[in-house]
Amino acid sequence: MRASTLRNYSGQAAFPGGKADTLEETPWQIARREASEEIGLPNDDTKLPSPFRIEHLCQLPFSLAKTALVVRPCVAFLHSDDNNSSQASSVEDSMIPRLDAKEVAAVFSAPFHNFLRQEDEVREGDKLPGKPKDWYNGVWTHWHEGQWRMHHFFVPINNQKISKPKIRESKQASIAKQLDAEEEEGLTRYKVWGMTAQMLVDAARVAYDEEPEFEFGDEPMIEQLANAGKLGPKVPGGPDLTDTDLKTAGNPEAAVSWVAKI
Repeated sequence: MRASTLRNYSGQAAFPGGKADTLEETPWQIARREASEEIGLPNDDTKLPSPFRIEHLCQLPFSLAKTALVVRPCVAFLHSDDNNSSQASSVEDSMIPRLDAKEVAAVFSAPFHNFLRQEDEVREGDKLPGKPKDWYNGVWTHWHEGQWRMHHFFVPINNQKISKPKIRESKQASIAKQLDAEEEEGLTRYKVWGMTAQMLVDAARVAYDEEPEFEFGDEPMIEQLANAGKLGPKVPGGPDLTDTDLKTAGNPEAAVSWVAKI
C-alpha cells in the first residue's frame, strides 16, 4: 500500500517502482533501485543474506495509464536455496520488508494463480471472508474513444501477516493508521486494481501459461499511440490523452499521416 505522503495514488495497492533517473538506466536497474528504496530489497546481489538469491526472469508487456505513462514491469524470483524453513523465515523477517514509511504503508501477499480467476480459489483449510465471488469485479469503462477494461481484485487478508513500517512519523502514518482502524472494524480484503491488477494478470498468464477468465490487455492501443508520437518523455503536469489522441491512435493510417506532419 502506498503511503499517504505520496502525491499520486496514495493509499492504493502498488508494486515498488518509479521513473528512470537517467535515459541510460535499464528497466532492471530502475526496478532494483526502486525496490531497494521502498521495501529494503538490496540492490546489490552480494548484499543479499544467505540463503537468498535473485533471478531476473523476464519483462512483461507494457502497461498503459490514462496519463500517457507506459510502464515496463520486470519479474524476478527470490530464491531460498536452504531447505531449513525456520532459518529462511528468520532471514526473511530481518531483510524483507524494511519499509520506507514515506512511501509504503503496508506490504501484503496474494494468491498468484487467482489473478486468472473470477472467484476465490479456496484451498483445503482456508477460511476466507465473504463469498468466493467477492474476489473479482471487472468493469468496462468508457475512456475517450473506446472501452477500457478495469480489473478490481479483493485480496483476503485474514489469513496472512501484514507488514507495516515500524517507525511512523506523524505526517507519514495516516494510511497505515487508517488500515489498522479498518482492520479492527472488520476489514478483511485489500483492493488491488488498475495498472497493478493489469500487471498481475499479465504475470500470471506468463507464469502459468493460461488465459484469464475475463478480457484483458491494451498493447494494441499502446502501439498505436506510440506510432502517433504520443508517448514521448513525460512532462510534469502534462495533459492526459485527449479524444483526438485516441481517435488518431485508433486509425493507423491517420497516425502515420499525423507523424509525417510533425
